Amino acid sequence: MSDAPTLLFVGGARPLSFSLDMAAEALAQAAARGIRVHVTNTAEILEATADVVAKATETSVVDVLRPGESAAWARRSGEHFDAVYALQELAQVAVAETAEAIGAPGNPPEAVHRVRTKDACREALAAAGFPQPVVRLCADRAEAAAFLREHAGPWIVKPRDAMGSTGVSLVTDAAELPAALALLPDAKPFLVEQFVEGPEFSVEGVFLGGEPKILAVTAKEKVPPPFFVETGHVLPAPLPETRRRAIEEQVSAALKTLGLRVGGFHVELWLTPAGVVLGEVHGRFGGDWIHRMLAHAIPGLELYGLVFDDMLGRPLPDVPLEPSRGAAVRYFTPPPGGLAAVEGWDEVLAHPAVLYAELGVRPGDEIRPLHRSGDRVGLVVVGADTAEAASALAADLVHSVKFVPESGPDRLPGLWALR
Repeated sequence: MSDAPTLLFVGGARPLSFSLDMAAEALAQAAARGIRVHVTNTAEILEATADVVAKATETSVVDVLRPGESAAWARRSGEHFDAVYALQELAQVAVAETAEAIGAPGNPPEAVHRVRTKDACREALAAAGFPQPVVRLCADRAEAAAFLREHAGPWIVKPRDAMGSTGVSLVTDAAELPAALALLPDAKPFLVEQFVEGPEFSVEGVFLGGEPKILAVTAKEKVPPPFFVETGHVLPAPLPETRRRAIEEQVSAALKTLGLRVGGFHVELWLTPAGVVLGEVHGRFGGDWIHRMLAHAIPGLELYGLVFDDMLGRPLPDVPLEPSRGAAVRYFTPPPGGLAAVEGWDEVLAHPAVLYAELGVRPGDEIRPLHRSGDRVGLVVVGADTAEAASALAADLVHSVKFVPESGPDRLPGLWALR
């Protein structure tokens, strides 16, 4: 195996269930192809993800979030890396810098910086003629208030660089601005942009030979404003052919405009009366168990193996790269409060169509208000013959689980109904 290709897996997994699952699949698909895998991350994260890390060929302690650190380590390591890859959003810049430093296939670092900086990405797309909401980088409340006076609302306030809907909220009146700013995770400059009205979708795909190959369009469900936490996905999105084609054409053109060419992508968008309006662009695969949904919807798909084969210049697998079945994920959304019991969970786990299910609370826990992705308490992923059937089944299974609230002076006994 000394002549086997070596993959530098920057960042490995985060200690979250979907990230661990994605990393385990990536490592398994690399092993099936005879690829050695060297995982890097901080000692703390490597220890927290020990079960996944154990499947790698080698590990090293590197701060993958520190600018330039991964590239410098790779140059001085003395090891030859044939490909560089990361699952994590925050490691994408390190991957691009490292690939450029060692001459491996990769995205240009400036392109990754651009898509990781939300306002810069919007400006680049708008300059190229893509419809975009007006956005401004603001340092303080006064600058945000000025934006609200200059541009029609509603508006979105959000961090410049964050994930999982953290700090994202809707503002419909200037009086709501202080509360929205209080939700931001830090004191760094933040973004205010015009709210786009319309159903939301995401596009999942992979670059093959430098060209974007779209695997599926995914329909999204979110909690009502002012927050935007995702509560469900359906893949492939039930769309008329003309709309699906318009989405695919717009996304493919945008990816080329932004200069991405290697790895996976996950592009968010809205369908408006005026057409497709692109949202955030990510140079990695989507989270929220979309990887499991893709694997069911496209039989024979090895998502990460596809990326590795492309990076190494190997022949691609002879399988159709479009959905022939449907899949869906739905999250539980019980009201906040103390939890006394959960009923019906075992029946969900036993259902033959369930691809994955997770419950993150137990009796005695306090359910938090649903303000960001980390507040979600569990989920069910299902596969079916069609997207419509998968969506209906996921909804039925989620609603079959009852969260029994604790009784108390301010709580009435009984069952919470899921919203």
